[in-house]
Amino acid sequence: MKKYLVIGNPIDHSLSPIIHNYWIKKYNLKESIYEKRKTEEKELEKIISEIRENKIRGINVTVPFKQKIIPYLDDLEPTAKKTESVNTVFKVGDKIIGYNTDEPGFGMTLDNFFSKKNEEFKNIFIIGAGGVTSSIIYALQKLNTNIFLSNRTIKKSIELKDKYPKIKILNWGDRPASFDIVINTTSIGLKNNEKINLDFRDCEKDKKKIFYDLIYNPKKTNFLKDAEKRGNTIMNGQKMFFNQAMLAFNIWTNIKPEIDSKLIQLMDK
Repeated sequence: MKKYLVIGNPIDHSLSPIIHNYWIKKYNLKESIYEKRKTEEKELEKIISEIRENKIRGINVTVPFKQKIIPYLDDLEPTAKKTESVNTVFKVGDKIIGYNTDEPGFGMTLDNFFSKKNEEFKNIFIIGAGGVTSSIIYALQKLNTNIFLSNRTIKKSIELKDKYPKIKILNWGDRPASFDIVINTTSIGLKNNEKINLDFRDCEKDKKKIFYDLIYNPKKTNFLKDAEKRGNTIMNGQKMFFNQAMLAFNIWTNIKPEIDSKLIQLMDK
């Protein structure tokens, strides 16, 4: 049996098994299965040992382990090395390699939705500085944008500024006077009663303002619901989620899976 996992904590919200098991069945990968496993930090070394011993074929990594997994790996592919963020792990030969499919997955979303040719999207406001944020900044910097960042703990913001000197750091609770897109990279919104306490009332009826939440389950966090009520354009993280999953599946199987209508319907249930 070829076993694949997504590990994280929390993990109940993850819909990765739906995607990967759909592709496993579609491409007739017999004796393969994809599961989710709630994981504690102390278990990371054991999970990597299971990959080394061929008990697990590959894993996806979600919050809060995208950086914490790195010390247990043998090597990183270039994007994972640059961003210091890993969301996919696979054994190549005798080495356990960490990959980052978040950055290209987000980049593909930019191509499809924002359009690299659109000169209007110049000021980007990012909320949060967790494991995925470095990937988002890395992708956005290729578009020569102005990036503003606010995080609850200033230490993580400073660490990102050391890596990406051009970003501008704001205190938590503050926001730039002008922005075109605001991106929530935090986990605030996974629970129904959670809200990001920032004032966007001046964005009323402004359809050009895009509010983008990387969370895909639930489909509409309070962050997106409030933006929708104001008349702003909203987008959740489903397209990025599909893209990063497609790239991970390709790493593991050498198959580039299709994001077809049936899969999208499964996710929308």
